[in-house]
Amino acid sequence: MRKIVVLIVLFFSANSQAQNQEIQKVVDTFFEAFHAKDTLKLQALCEDTMILQSISENAKGTKLSNEKPQVFFKSIASIPAELKFQEKILSYSIQVDGSMAHAWTPYEFYVNGKLSHKGVNAFTLFKKDNIWKIVHLIDTRRK
Repeated sequence: MRKIVVLIVLFFSANSQAQNQEIQKVVDTFFEAFHAKDTLKLQALCEDTMILQSISENAKGTKLSNEKPQVFFKSIASIPAELKFQEKILSYSIQVDGSMAHAWTPYEFYVNGKLSHKGVNAFTLFKKDNIWKIVHLIDTRRK
């Protein structure tokens, strides 16, 4: 009986780990496309109705901004070639419940090699037809 319980626990643990890896792969691919300014790849990872939000924090207070996906994709495509940027993901905290997942990713954002700001990304994903898509992305931004 003990062996059966151990096997069941191991099975669910392995399944959970595989799902977490799927979610992390979507987020990793999102940032690969972001850094490459590959808007077609970004769009393929995101649901058409995706919600994009940012919370800016500074001495004047906090501000919630909303952005339409098409505006976001257009802004990525218009980044000048000479501008170098990198968002370094510091860690992942992933939770999955059926066809919904959430990825919490603290980050540091660098422009031309200098720290610009840091914060946390919170991705919400939806699994449809065995494919994870980003449906909501909100981040915090602090200098």
